[in-house]
Amino acid sequence: MDETAKYLIHAEITAAGVVERSDVVGAVFGQTEGLLGDELDLRDLQDSKKVGRIDVEIRSEEGSSYGEITVGSGLDKVQTAILAAALETIEQVGPCSAEITVTDIEDIRSAKRRAVVERATELLASFDAQAVRTEDIVETVRQRARVEDITTYEGLPAGPRVADSDAIVVVEGRADVLQLLQYGVKNAIAVEGTDVPEAVAALSRERTVTAFVDGDRGGDLILEELAQMGDIDYVAVAPRGRSVEGLSRETVMSALREKIPYETVAEADSAAAALDGTVAIGRSGSQESDAAAAVAGVEAEPPTSTAEPATAGTRSDTETGTAAEEAVDGDASAEAPTALSDHIDAVVGSGTVRLLDTDLSVRSEGEAADAVSLIEACEPAPQTVVLDDTCSQKVLDVAAQRGVEVVVATGEGEYVKQPTGVQVRTV
Repeated sequence: MDETAKYLIHAEITAAGVVERSDVVGAVFGQTEGLLGDELDLRDLQDSKKVGRIDVEIRSEEGSSYGEITVGSGLDKVQTAILAAALETIEQVGPCSAEITVTDIEDIRSAKRRAVVERATELLASFDAQAVRTEDIVETVRQRARVEDITTYEGLPAGPRVADSDAIVVVEGRADVLQLLQYGVKNAIAVEGTDVPEAVAALSRERTVTAFVDGDRGGDLILEELAQMGDIDYVAVAPRGRSVEGLSRETVMSALREKIPYETVAEADSAAAALDGTVAIGRSGSQESDAAAAVAGVEAEPPTSTAEPATAGTRSDTETGTAAEEAVDGDASAEAPTALSDHIDAVVGSGTVRLLDTDLSVRSEGEAADAVSLIEACEPAPQTVVLDDTCSQKVLDVAAQRGVEVVVATGEGEYVKQPTGVQVRTV
């Protein structure tokens, strides 16, 4: 096509026989010669560069030929339309009857304008994305400096302190290491998959190790592999269903502060369950049974709250408030649950629900099937709900409306939306 062309004529050709490109070009020149007068003679127009070369693509199938014709034109719109109409007068190509139909006259300048608009939009978006606001300069420089600190340890993505730190944080991938670097954690190393490298296993036997995993099945698998390959001291878990790389600074720091010993995780079904079900202190000051340690929602209680109930005559004169009142109530008070684990033991398997206030006293109790109505009617609103049933979306919604902080249930339902103010823990 000539560079001066302003329009492109697009046409389709069908021939009742096998023809070649040269046959089509010859037919175009031969059958339009003298048709439009000297001013629009096709050969003269090509010689004067007002019409470009005739491009033909032709193919033959089952004894017939099909193709496309493209002609570039530097004429005005009217003359280009006349030239296009002249192509449709061709009735024979070579020895075969043929038909040519003009499908489009394209304005090349409009196409170029569209391309200019699209490219300009891309350039503008790139320009805006790269712009740095004045108030972001300090934070941008700080984050880039931290990200540039990422190194490798035995070929694995790692923070700059991994090689010499007494403690390390083992995460899943490079993105997790980058995220922790942004928050100032420089002793993280990535395992890059569920196949734990020997370098990480060796480090785990020499350093204090915290495994910081995603709150999903993949995190559990990596934790299991780490335990088999090396030694883990502590476990931190992202919130259920979330990845370390997507956590905010506050959530990351909170998860690392709330890390738990690996032995607790080994006794539970999953890392998330173990984190939810912190082992309660037993009456003698030791940990409760393995089953209690794995129960989600058993909060660590101070030794005084789980001590063996005593009678009024055995308590010291310094004991006051609710605990002293319970002591003088006699045997019935001595049997009342003093820890969340006691309430869980009493509810699970009974088909009931208990609503507890801030000091773990029972506000209301009833059938598990009536949990929604009991939560709605309880005054004042309970702080904790212990339910011998699956925590459904309806239970979760009414708990959020009443300001309930914790729901302990035997299972979780399918949630469309989970309120952030309610912690759901499963037995």
